[in-house]
Amino acid sequence: MNDINTVKEIFLQHGGIMRRKELTLEKIYYGQIASLIQEGVIEKIRTGYYQWIDPDNLSEVVTITRLYPDGILCMDTALRHYGYSDRTPAEWHIAVSKYSNRTRFKIDYPFVKPYFVAPDVFEIGLCEQEIDGNKVRMYDKERVICDCLRHRNKMDKEVFNKAIQGYVSDTGKSIPKLMEYSVPLRCQKLVKDLIGVWL
Repeated sequence: MNDINTVKEIFLQHGGIMRRKELTLEKIYYGQIASLIQEGVIEKIRTGYYQWIDPDNLSEVVTITRLYPDGILCMDTALRHYGYSDRTPAEWHIAVSKYSNRTRFKIDYPFVKPYFVAPDVFEIGLCEQEIDGNKVRMYDKERVICDCLRHRNKMDKEVFNKAIQGYVSDTGKSIPKLMEYSVPLRCQKLVKDLIGVWL
């Protein structure tokens, strides 16, 4: 049986998350897995997936970035980050390629809401932000507003209105960038009709 420091090193070599078969290859079997869970050293995050618990960084965003390194935080998660919404989303909103395997998002925790995005527009507006001291991939303000316009009929009306007003009053906004993004994202008319009236 491996000692805890050895197990920690093994987990860290795998980015903090390991599958059951990877644990087996490292000679960490069911009995030790159960003991590590009971001791609060690792946790099960979905069937067959286990995560090393870092007591110095308990933010859920660590799990999100480990599970979905290809994902980009978007919509309500990004709105909250930029101060365009005062609601803390019940789920992490994350954009992924539309060709992603959908079973990846069936996890016990944290709750995730995936948005499946076409590859040709997937990285428009991608930038790096920080949440709880952790660097994350997130869409910039202009991309988030374009996405809100595109998904406006599925959004809570109050959240949508607050997002638009928040962006319009933001001194750090970039209308040229918003217009540039609106062309490939096919929301140019909405930008002019719904944002233009406020400017």
